[in-house]
Amino acid sequence: MLLRFVFTAMPKLIAGPGTAGRLGEVAAPFGRRILLVTGAGALERSGHLSRIKKELQSNGLRVHHFRIAGEPSPAMIDAVVDDCRGEGPDVVLAVGGGSVLDAGKAIAAMLKETGSVVDYLEGVGTRTPSGKSLPVIAVPTTSGTGSEATKNAVLSQVGDGGYKKSLRHENYIPRLAVLDPKLCVSAPPHITAACGMDALTQLIESYVSTQASPLTDALAMEGLRYLIPALPKAYGQSALETGCRAAVAYGAFLSGVTLANAGLGVVHGVAGPMGGLLDVPHGVACANLLPFAVAATIDNLTAADTRESRRFIEKFACIAELFGAAQSNLVDRCRHLSDSLHRWLEDLSIPRLGHFGLTSVHVDLLASTASNKNNPLPLSADQITRMIQSRC
Repeated sequence: MLLRFVFTAMPKLIAGPGTAGRLGEVAAPFGRRILLVTGAGALERSGHLSRIKKELQSNGLRVHHFRIAGEPSPAMIDAVVDDCRGEGPDVVLAVGGGSVLDAGKAIAAMLKETGSVVDYLEGVGTRTPSGKSLPVIAVPTTSGTGSEATKNAVLSQVGDGGYKKSLRHENYIPRLAVLDPKLCVSAPPHITAACGMDALTQLIESYVSTQASPLTDALAMEGLRYLIPALPKAYGQSALETGCRAAVAYGAFLSGVTLANAGLGVVHGVAGPMGGLLDVPHGVACANLLPFAVAATIDNLTAADTRESRRFIEKFACIAELFGAAQSNLVDRCRHLSDSLHRWLEDLSIPRLGHFGLTSVHVDLLASTASNKNNPLPLSADQITRMIQSRC
């Protein structure tokens, strides 16, 4: 068998309970001036922010701190970059959810560029990023986007004419990712559920992607084996246990690695534009769309009945086994998978899309602009419409 694929670099990884206590030690080799990027207040409320600052300062590091409220917008990135150019930071330390990590990567990149970040966004700007960037240390406090392992920073402009677009370059992969499950314990259940469903979607979509390779397949299945049994525990009564949190964090990290190398499918081809129209959490959008997308994709693969389509059905059946499917028939196992994903929407209390103001106008617009990306077989416009409407 002739193997032919390209695999993007991964960040150095430090994982385990208490590893955030080493941030001063691991940041010091990058320089003495630290630009610390965090969320609006969750890290401070949990008590971790003061401990992290103390750890950095005890290692002789000077800390310049910025807070990012909500999903980062281009204007937000431009303002932070303008404000801290004079500080001349040596390294960006981003500690927070996926939005914070994306903001940290965008800030690190734009400190080496001129003009607005809008100029460099895919599908929006006309300038190509140089790839220059300050080194980034990414420390997730939620387990979802895998941004600690990806080469892009997602920025949002919400509203009429809004968008959700990436600043992308292989050099934007963080130099170091620190996975400390203790930082994730304080995440509330609804955040844990939404972020976990984003990671699950990324693992599934990259595993069945048309751009998948044997290496991404192995990593995606590894992530699924850890995440699927652990996410309900992290959401429920075991939420304070670092074991299940560590498993979900590891799965989310691998989802970032696999999406960076295999790409994603129709769920993200709809959820991305949806995030530009409505203020709906990305993980919630993915969770709502995933069960229908899986079922419709399996229907299309079954109808195609080709050697290639059967290969993808076998992949979906392998995922189904991790959800407990024991049927001998491949298609029946795949049905078990879509049924399990529907059940998780209820078990994890995922709010419906209508809760965020989704209307028929939005549905029509999304159906006309959606991308199938690397889906095994494309969904039709009618299938995409029904997918969105099913969770209004």
